[in-house]
Amino acid sequence: MRVLILGVDGYIGWALAQRLASKGHYVFGADNLYTRKRVREVGSDSVLPIPSIGRRLQSFKEFYGKDLKFFRGNVADPKFLYQVFERVNPDVVYHLAEQRSAPYSMIGLKQANETMVTNLVSTINLVYAAKDTNPDVQIIKLGTMGEYGTPNIDITEGFLEVEFRGRKDVLPFPRNAGSWYHWTKVHDSNNLMFANRLWKLKITDVMQGVVYGTATKEIEKSHLYTRFDIDEVWGTALNRFAAQAVAGLPITPYGKGNQKRGFLSLEDSISCLTIALEKPPKDGEYRVLNQFDQYYSVNYLAEAVSKVYHELTGNTPEIMNVENPRVEAEDHYYNPDHKKLYDLGYRPSGELKKDIKKIIEDLLQYKEKCRDLKKVIMPKTVWKNSSGI
Repeated sequence: MRVLILGVDGYIGWALAQRLASKGHYVFGADNLYTRKRVREVGSDSVLPIPSIGRRLQSFKEFYGKDLKFFRGNVADPKFLYQVFERVNPDVVYHLAEQRSAPYSMIGLKQANETMVTNLVSTINLVYAAKDTNPDVQIIKLGTMGEYGTPNIDITEGFLEVEFRGRKDVLPFPRNAGSWYHWTKVHDSNNLMFANRLWKLKITDVMQGVVYGTATKEIEKSHLYTRFDIDEVWGTALNRFAAQAVAGLPITPYGKGNQKRGFLSLEDSISCLTIALEKPPKDGEYRVLNQFDQYYSVNYLAEAVSKVYHELTGNTPEIMNVENPRVEAEDHYYNPDHKKLYDLGYRPSGELKKDIKKIIEDLLQYKEKCRDLKKVIMPKTVWKNSSGI
């Protein structure tokens, strides 16, 4: 298949490109490289070394024996996206090209506006480009489990059967996001549902949990690392905890640490996204997949990292709960469904303990880099203190 990955230079995009190339697909990518710029703006960097995009593409060709045709530009620019669609004529397009950080969206008005404009406009551009140039393309859009929030009921996969005053209907599951970033994902889902209703586009809307890990099967063979961020803006919980342990810092869950979220490894994220391609929705179907392996409390992950680090090194990192910079429920019910991917044949690749061990082993090779970045790990972005003009 001809597969277009929007956001190919990112954490998931680069790993996904390698998986699809290894399966024989023709892979094309687009990116404006803004994540690199944004990470530098907060004084951080990827712990795992990633070269320039030119060197990345050259190494990709050397290892996989084929080009990854790359288009540099912003998918929030409709002219650019239409040109890419017309040149590639993809069978499948992955939309991973949005601003991906909740903390970044909460820094202030500038970042909130950037997140809103980039994410909503890019998705509108995508559905119009698909409708106008290739209405048979399958769209796989990366959303987030954070769209749902933490309701006091079980979370279904996208839709909920409701009975009210004697009448029944199937309606979108209520969303209650916790950051400007997560609200853009909610609006994306609404826009995708409407585009499907208007034009019968074939859409898979992926509600992905928090992804952790340094490698996939392909990355272990190629050594073409994807990026790995550990700072408070761009690093996710488990990745950040592992880096804190390696840097000799306390592991710092936010608040009480009882917050529960769905998590999955990078390997499993790529497997799920590949299954979505290989087992597409029906023509004209809009489907929602909740994509995670298990859900854990933040405290559980902190304790797991501390134990594994002790087993590897003999040292036991301190766990120090810090004031929660976010506005979120810390004690809550959480029981989301995630059945559809299993019905499509997905099976998790391993165990959490083994995944943490792999992360720590990889980071120990770059221990000094973790230490150099320790000043950006602790939370500085406070939800209630985000600034305006």
